[in-house]
Amino acid sequence: QVQLVESGGGLVQAGGSLRLSCVVSGISFSLNRMGWYRQPPGKQREWVASIATDGSVNYADSVKGRFTISRDNAKNMLYLQMNSLKLEDTGVYYCNRILGFLPWGQGTQVTVSA
Repeated sequence: QVQLVESGGGLVQAGGSLRLSCVVSGISFSLNRMGWYRQPPGKQREWVASIATDGSVNYADSVKGRFTISRDNAKNMLYLQMNSLKLEDTGVYYCNRILGFLPWGQGTQVTVSA
């Protein structure tokens, strides 16, 4: 059974940091390009970052230089280190496969306060 479970969100002041985690089950994790997405309040879900099977990474311009995506294939885990958080980073964060979405998890709420 395919399952994505995100965790690590919370309330943080602007300029602070959070580390999100996602455990993936039901697929050959190491063979899939994975990514993080977020849905700001009242807006559409948007792509944030991705990591390929060879470890190469890409970021949305809005998070470049502040966020770092990583993966641990041995543990079927995906991570997102978020530094220098801004108010506009507030939203629900999700992990998913890049090509061919899997059933979405519940996401993890990130709230950045002034």
